[in-house]
Amino acid sequence: MAVRIRLSRGGSKKRPFYKVVAADQRAPRDGRFIEKLGTFNPLLPKDHAERFVINEERVKYWLGNGAQPTERMQKMLSALGLCAAPVIHDQPKKSAPKAKAQERMKEKAEKAAAAAEAAAQAAESSSEEAQA
Repeated sequence: MAVRIRLSRGGSKKRPFYKVVAADQRAPRDGRFIEKLGTFNPLLPKDHAERFVINEERVKYWLGNGAQPTERMQKMLSALGLCAAPVIHDQPKKSAPKAKAQERMKEKAEKAAAAAEAAAQAAESSSEEAQA
């Protein structure tokens, strides 16, 4: 049985409230869970003490027994120093600029560099004329 530490949604429509639970990964999101580990209320300000309340001892127990946190929970737990931060890739290869777009970006950078050089030379020549 693979155990996950994840958020289980509660609250009414447009007013979310989450329970932090240890659950079998096959169980539904808001369904059966093994143990409630804490709460998360996203409507409270980020610096509020009751926004993210968690039983650190039990979380350490479950992590020690092989429970895997979801990516969102891993991000929240890493802020508390309970686990490593998730690896977030900046830009997937699929959405990276293609060859023609990269050529256009290079040309634009070259033109900008040439314009900056011309402006620097113009500034030097004007300062030399002012000194003379």
